[in-house]
Amino acid sequence: MKRKTVLITGSSRGIGKAIAVKFAKKGYNVVINCTNREDLLLKTKAELETYQISCHAFVGDIGQYEVAKELFTQIKKLYGHLDVLVNNAGISYIGLLTDMSPSDWSKVMTTNLTSVYNCCSLAIPDMVKNKYGKIINISSVWGNVGASCEVAYSASKGGMNAFTKALAKELAPSNIQVNAVACGAIDTEMNQFLEDEELLQLTNEIPSSRLGRAEEVADLVYHLAYKNEYLTGQIIGLDGGWI
Repeated sequence: MKRKTVLITGSSRGIGKAIAVKFAKKGYNVVINCTNREDLLLKTKAELETYQISCHAFVGDIGQYEVAKELFTQIKKLYGHLDVLVNNAGISYIGLLTDMSPSDWSKVMTTNLTSVYNCCSLAIPDMVKNKYGKIINISSVWGNVGASCEVAYSASKGGMNAFTKALAKELAPSNIQVNAVACGAIDTEMNQFLEDEELLQLTNEIPSSRLGRAEEVADLVYHLAYKNEYLTGQIIGLDGGWI
C-alpha cells in the first residue's frame, strides 16, 4: 500500500516535532519545516528516519508565499501529493499592544496566519482532485477567549479558528476535513519563560492540575487525520478543562 504523506510546519521542536514523530511511527512520509533552526530540524529528521520512513526537511519561512510554493514543488516531486497538512508554525509576543511595533505585529500575523493561507492554498488543488485530504490547524485557547498582553497572538489564533470553520464548509463537498486543536498550556519551550511560582499558579488554575504534553496534542492530531470523515469545521479544546 502506498504511504500517505504529511506536512507539519514548525516541526523542529515542541508540539510540531511530537506530531512528526507520531506520524512517522504510523508509517507516513513526513515533511518537516522550520524557518531558521536547520541544526534542530536535521536532528529531528535523523530521529524520524529511525522509524524506517522517508523524511524531507525544508528550511524556510512559509509565511512568504514563494517559499511555501517551493516547498510544495519539492513535495510534489518527491511524493506526488500531500494527504495531510498540519499548520503548526507559530510564534508568540508577550507585551502590551501599545509597545508593539508594526513589524512585530506583521511578523506574528505572517507566521501564525498567512502561513496557513499559503500552505492551504497550495495543498488544496491536489486534495480536491483526489477527493481526499485532512487539514489540521494548531490553534490556542487564546483564539477563543483572548489573553491580556498577547493581543496579536490571540488575534492570529482567532483568525485561524474562523479560517478553519469557513474553509471546512468550502471543502466538505470534496471530502476534505478541516479542524483545529485549541491548545491550552502545553509543556514546551514556549512556556519555559515562566518562573516556578508562576508555573505553580498556572497549574492551580487548570482543573487537571498539570500542563498538557506535546504527545497528547500529537495523539489528537493523528486521530483527526486518520478517523472520522464527518467531523469537520470544529475547534477542539485540549486544555485540561482550563477555559
